[in-house]
Amino acid sequence: MNTNEDQDLTLQVQNLLAEAIQVPLELVTPDLAFGDLPQWDSLGHMEVMLKLEEQYGVAIDADRIARLISIPEICRFLQEDHHGN
Repeated sequence: MNTNEDQDLTLQVQNLLAEAIQVPLELVTPDLAFGDLPQWDSLGHMEVMLKLEEQYGVAIDADRIARLISIPEICRFLQEDHHGN
């Protein structure tokens, strides 16, 4: 992926996460991780995972849920497993 595609994906994930945990987008930085915001707790994390599955048509198993704990990790997963890169 080129830099613009990386930035686009990061912004998409930021938007998805902001919607899932119901916080303003400006609070969701590109390097945000689980626990950085009180709303991104275990319940919020499940909302994020459900939205990822819904929006990107991916299946996320329990092991992967435990590893997808930051925006960079989520983007890497989507690039490798969804986009086939």
